[in-house]
Amino acid sequence: MIKKTKGRGAMFLLTVFLCALLFAVPAQAANVRQPAADGTVTYGGDKAVIDASHASDGYLMIRYTGDSSKIKIRIKKETEYTYDLNTSGQYETFPLTEGSGTYYVQLYENREGTKYTLAVNQSVPVALTDEKTPFLYPNQFCNFTPQSAAVATADSVTAGISDTLQKVEAIYRYAVDNISYDYQKAASVQSGYLPNVDATLSQKTGICFDYAALMTAMLRAEEIPAKLVIGYSQETYHAWVSVYTEEQGWIDNLIYFDGSAWRFMDPTFASSGKGNDAVKDYISNPSNYRAKFTY
Repeated sequence: MIKKTKGRGAMFLLTVFLCALLFAVPAQAANVRQPAADGTVTYGGDKAVIDASHASDGYLMIRYTGDSSKIKIRIKKETEYTYDLNTSGQYETFPLTEGSGTYYVQLYENREGTKYTLAVNQSVPVALTDEKTPFLYPNQFCNFTPQSAAVATADSVTAGISDTLQKVEAIYRYAVDNISYDYQKAASVQSGYLPNVDATLSQKTGICFDYAALMTAMLRAEEIPAKLVIGYSQETYHAWVSVYTEEQGWIDNLIYFDGSAWRFMDPTFASSGKGNDAVKDYISNPSNYRAKFTY
């Protein structure tokens, strides 16, 4: 009888433990979108595989299968985007941010020094199911998973908030209150640098790219479409995070980098008619912004 009782007790404890593991995942983590290379639509050959199974969701998955140690990817519809591709044989995610149409994908292999040769040249037709979906998935520039600390943090700081713009402000406030600007890193960062949002959270320092990636990842984790945009405001080189709300559509420059710090445009300026009319007119006028790259 004693052995049987112990056995039942052990089974009960095991059940409790498994349930604890199951519910340890943040409540909203299941909603975090993850890219997939399903293999239903593929291009390429012996050098690389371009998986376009989810092109309608606004992204491509690409992996390199050749023997070069450095790879460049160019993706163009209207604007040409250049990326580094890892050579590990693992897929990476590349966004399709210029809407439906034909994208041209080129893969270049490094041969020596700065010399590259074209290995793959492929056109990919894209018909997006929704213009917002490219801005809900992770990619190289704002990479996250359901297990990321950035996702758990986003869930925590927006807990109990239902209004989209209030969620945006909560995420912004968290980032600027907890992350310090790293001037040494800014002075030494190399071309091709990619942010690590969880490292930014744990180290509590970063450059403007790190701030933008972290805020974009946290917003997307909350199912808020967010664009990380690099371009110009008037003649000033500028970075900003645009967000989408059902009431307003895309709101440009809501979170922006002014060259020395990240700033937040008061949501009332963009929403209900309160606040400064001149500012509202400015941020609602697309001619004031010239986006160069959107990720």
